[in-house]
Amino acid sequence: MPVISAPQEFNTEDLYVNLREMYGFPLHLKCEGFNFAGSIKLKAAASMIEAAERSGELTQDSILVESSSGNLGVALSVIAAAKGYRFICVVDSRTNLATRKVIESLGSEVHTVSEPAAEGGFLAARLAYVQGLLATSPRYVWLNQHANPDNWRAHYRTTAPQIEKQFPALELLFIGAGTTGTLMGCARYFKEQPRPVTIVAVDSDGSVTFGGPAGRRMIPGLGTGVRPALLDTSYVDDVVHVPETDTVRACHTLARGGFLFGGSTGTVVSGALRWLAEHRPGEDVTAVAIAPDLGERYLDTVYQSSWVRDIYGDLEGQGQGEDDGERDGDGGGESDADGQEMTDLSSGALQS
Repeated sequence: MPVISAPQEFNTEDLYVNLREMYGFPLHLKCEGFNFAGSIKLKAAASMIEAAERSGELTQDSILVESSSGNLGVALSVIAAAKGYRFICVVDSRTNLATRKVIESLGSEVHTVSEPAAEGGFLAARLAYVQGLLATSPRYVWLNQHANPDNWRAHYRTTAPQIEKQFPALELLFIGAGTTGTLMGCARYFKEQPRPVTIVAVDSDGSVTFGGPAGRRMIPGLGTGVRPALLDTSYVDDVVHVPETDTVRACHTLARGGFLFGGSTGTVVSGALRWLAEHRPGEDVTAVAIAPDLGERYLDTVYQSSWVRDIYGDLEGQGQGEDDGERDGDGGGESDADGQEMTDLSSGALQS
């Protein structure tokens, strides 16, 4: 049995859900939410903090500060509590209450930005607040997950090798795109292996990550308003864009089977199933999709019938894949939430 002394030392790497019986497609879902932060972001948080410690940027006198829509903020709070760091998580008024309570319960501080910036919306306003803190004292350290290479290195070292260990004959890997840390780490790893693995990125409708038009998004998880600094499309073989209505449907189908996953997982599953239906119908391929988190933090949104009805109308009366208008969202995958021009996020992995 595992015996640990720090929360970041534990993560369930070898848990997969076989979705063939539920959906009729050969797809295994790698579950990344079974750790003390509740999401895959614990890996990136630990990697970035450890690198900052090794470089000397982060010391016991430092104050961590990060703009987050949710999951990374929780992950950094977990590690900050374990290591004795002070951490200020900058969120906005749309960040769900449960996430804010988790961060505060772990001893970190939450600053909520209540008004969007004229250009760049809430994300730009959060980043402006971070930059303001950095200007006041050299004690503040910003890890900047959007541009920090130790984000993708975490998955190059852990997530991808674990998938290869469990599925040595892997043919297809479906990965959601937020900051693109998970995508880039896994894609880089598998592109260096002798066996070809097709890397399919799954993104939200309204995201500009892969060159599509900006749109509003409501579900925390995937998508951005500007191309992430970490993204290198030469490692990506194909991209699927998923309407949020299909995300909701996928989450509800999984929940009816007893699996309560997060919105970003619903997006990835929906995109993977559509890609398989279009490109590999009837084939018995070896395919894996990554589930970033679980569904408890989405209870007031994706799993709240009144919220879904207010945003999307009656989904039962709509066909799958229909366009439901503009969307607005924030990111468990640390996405931009406004569909507006985003502030440049690539100005250095570390600022202190």
